[in-house]
Amino acid sequence: MNNAIHLLDVVALTANVPEYGLYRGQVGTVVDILADGRAFEVEFCDREGRAYESVGLRPDQLMVLYFEPASPPTEPVIEMT
Repeated sequence: MNNAIHLLDVVALTANVPEYGLYRGQVGTVVDILADGRAFEVEFCDREGRAYESVGLRPDQLMVLYFEPASPPTEPVIEMT
């Protein structure tokens, strides 16, 4: 699974950003890639689809959400005990 963040990815906050009223776990959409991928503009919307905040965030403040099962590894994983 690729952890790179792309335009229009659905992401969740991994840290609180209280100065914008945003808290860990809130879900938003990447709407712009900033500083050559070192930051992302993320828009947060309510249940009606109205944006209530749009803020630039670092990759370490975000986690990409996936809506499909993860594909199996291309090579078998061997666990050593």
